[in-house]
Parts: sequence; C-alpha cells; structure tokens
Amino acid sequence: MAGFGEPGVSFVDAQGLTVGIVAARWHGDLTDHMLARAIEAAKACNAADIVVARVAGSVELPVVAQALARRCDVVVALGVVVRGATAHFDYVCKSVTEGLTRVALDEATPVAHGVLTVNTIEQARDRAGLAGSAEDKGWSATVAALDAALAIRGLAI
Repeated sequence: MAGFGEPGVSFVDAQGLTVGIVAARWHGDLTDHMLARAIEAAKACNAADIVVARVAGSVELPVVAQALARRCDVVVALGVVVRGATAHFDYVCKSVTEGLTRVALDEATPVAHGVLTVNTIEQARDRAGLAGSAEDKGWSATVAALDAALAIRGLAI
C-alpha cells in the first residue's frame, strides 16, 4: 500500500445515478464486508438505485461488470487476489485489470477497480475496510466511480 496521495474524496452527491456492484465470493469474509461498505457508500452519496451481483472469483468480474455497465451509470468491481507460489496470481491480476479497463472504455461507463491484489491476507485485511484497516476499498472505489460519472456528466454540452 502506498499510503500517500489519496485524494480524500469520501462523498459526492450522486442523486439519480444507478450503481452496479459485482463482488467475488472468493475470500468471502473480506469481499462480503467490502460489498457492504460499497452499498453504504452508494446510499450515503444518494444513489438512486443499487444493483448487486455475485460471482465466484475475480476472473469473472469483467464480464458481469460489462453487463452491469450496460444498465447502470457506474460499476464497482470488488475482489481479493492473494499471491501464491505460482504465476497464477500474475495471470489473474492482469486479466482482471485489463478486463475491467476494457469494459469502462468500451461501454463509456466508469468502472471502479476495487480488487485487492496483495502479497498476503494481512495486506488484504488492511485494505478491506475492517475495524482498524488503513483503507476501505469498498467505500473508496464506489465514491471514485460516482465522482467519475459526475465528471462525465459535467462534460455534456
């Protein structure tokens, strides 16, 4: 975790926006909490509607994110990938990141990358928004996506 440079935006007025959230079930103790925090953030920002989908793991996030992007103003993808002893970690992280980026660009919809890619489960816990965590990725990813959607709306002429 870098620990510096965060913009500090914890709330935006997203009245009228629909939030789609897709969360992996892998590492469910963490992703369930991240999902709850994402929902809380969307409600705190006055989102009009929240649509939630669950998938098995992080590799499945992009395709469901794309389906959500076709019906929601923003999408938040949540997951946890912990480095293991093989190259699988690298393939999963690359696939998820490229997939979510492609969805955002192809659908012209903000897609928040709320997937924790960490070396240890302790690092994941420190980013999952648990009591005592240094970061709250479920909350911050949701607000970042809403902020991007508002920026896009602000460009409309």
